[in-house]
Amino acid sequence: MSDIQEKIQQELKSARDACDVSGSNSQECAAAWDAVEELQAEAAHQRNQQKPQTSLEKFCDDNPEAAECRIYED
Repeated sequence: MSDIQEKIQQELKSARDACDVSGSNSQECAAAWDAVEELQAEAAHQRNQQKPQTSLEKFCDDNPEAAECRIYED
């Protein structure tokens, strides 16, 4: 996770530099900030994927045929 944070920091610096050089309304500036937003979205997605399993989820992974683990379709 820290690797993506380092990339975000690098892209932030690049975006600021691009905007300083090209102007805040330039395509280069907008593209650089788009790259920052993409990385931030990926970091948020990774955080959401890392939630710990509950004891019931662990039980169902080990015993998918158990009555407690049945999934009913509506």
